Amino acid sequence: MGLQKRKVRVASRVAAGACHTLLSFRERVVAVVRGIPSGETRTYHEVALAAGNPHASRAVGSILHTNHDPLVPCHRVVRSDGTLGGYNRGVACKRRLLAGERMQTTVPTEVGTGDRTGVL
Repeated sequence: MGLQKRKVRVASRVAAGACHTLLSFRERVVAVVRGIPSGETRTYHEVALAAGNPHASRAVGSILHTNHDPLVPCHRVVRSDGTLGGYNRGVACKRRLLAGERMQTTVPTEVGTGDRTGVL
């Protein structure tokens, strides 16, 4: 195969995966975590998978541990066994944040009365 054909083949592969290759793994992890809705959680493995590297669960934990951007809800990422895992502001804080979000998303409202029962 000639050099020119190889260049075209490589260029087409780069174009096909451009959105993954233009962002670093750290940037992809942050983007995935920012997309986790309030009241929901994802595992470190799920985040790694969505960011394009299913074998990088520990790397996801390291990335999130060093993140201090309040717009990135790192507390919504938990371990695969259901335990909380770490949090750079402390596990107690992570537990409080998750409990507060769960309360906000599961508070029932009475249909037809306009009464927002249980809303703080």
